[in-house]
Amino acid sequence: MKLPSNPRICLVLLSAVGDVTHALPIVNAIKRHRPQSHITWLLQEAGASLIQGHPAVDEILLFQRKAGLAGFVKMAMELADRPFDVVLDLQCYFKATLLTALCRAPVKIGLDPSRAREFNWLVNNHHLPKRPIQHVQEHFLEFLDYLEIPREPIEWNLGPWPPELEWQTHFFRHFPSPRVALVAGTSNPKKDWIPDSWVRLNDALHEQFGLHTVLVGANSPRETALGKKMLQECRHPPKEALGCG
Repeated sequence: MKLPSNPRICLVLLSAVGDVTHALPIVNAIKRHRPQSHITWLLQEAGASLIQGHPAVDEILLFQRKAGLAGFVKMAMELADRPFDVVLDLQCYFKATLLTALCRAPVKIGLDPSRAREFNWLVNNHHLPKRPIQHVQEHFLEFLDYLEIPREPIEWNLGPWPPELEWQTHFFRHFPSPRVALVAGTSNPKKDWIPDSWVRLNDALHEQFGLHTVLVGANSPRETALGKKMLQECRHPPKEALGCG
């Protein structure tokens, strides 16, 4: 299907930084081919900083997951005043399904039933063609195919934007060059690398390449514990900047 010339589009993708990054080629491609489109992105706070100020995103709606039912009520009220032409339901989880259902749009596009989960397909009236499960980047690019928008060039345009450049200048003033960031934590503990490996990597970066390491990320209990271990056990302890973003 083809988009109208001035479409109002809502992306429903609540994930953190990884999936949000993979979805950026969608909004960039839409803006290239429909410059007058208005793109709203519905997501959670964890990924919002990545797209704040992004030139292809006109509006950010923050869903407060920790607010429970009150978060859904608040979002329902915000969506009631925002009619869309198209909703792109990029995430097949139940909470995203509920939020997609709250969106007002004649066209809601999601995964085909064989790949969707948690009743996601029930709230969408358009579905991507059935295909084998593949990497999330390819899966997201299928939405462009469905909208008859060329994928190429695949662009992320991650910035930094002017406000971030100012912050960046101040941040790096505290760390010697050359430097490398270590992002040791993930949103899923099962994906975390073992702490001893981070210690070995940190020291190897110093001794073999002459790099100064900076430990960045959130200040969650897991990441704070890892930072403490690295400060104690590394021969060349990293500078610690957890929670500074």
